[in-house]
Amino acid sequence: MRDGIHPGYQQVLFKDVSSGEFFVTGSTMKSKEKLVHTDGKEYPLIKVDISSTSHPFFTGKQKFVDAAGRVEKFQKKFGGSPFAKKA
Repeated sequence: MRDGIHPGYQQVLFKDVSSGEFFVTGSTMKSKEKLVHTDGKEYPLIKVDISSTSHPFFTGKQKFVDAAGRVEKFQKKFGGSPFAKKA
């Protein structure tokens, strides 16, 4: 490999904010936050909304996540559905 063209690969601690679970895996992602994990080592911390511990496909549970009212924001911006009956 040529020097200076590839991102650094390191062990990173990911936190699933939906379930509160932590997992360590290799990644090229960078973070300003660091956290000491249960193994006593300090890792860069990356927060994720959904992982295998909270995704409906893996858990078998349906969970509604509304990220800052996306539907309402869309309806406000575009005036609702184009298929809605007009009075």
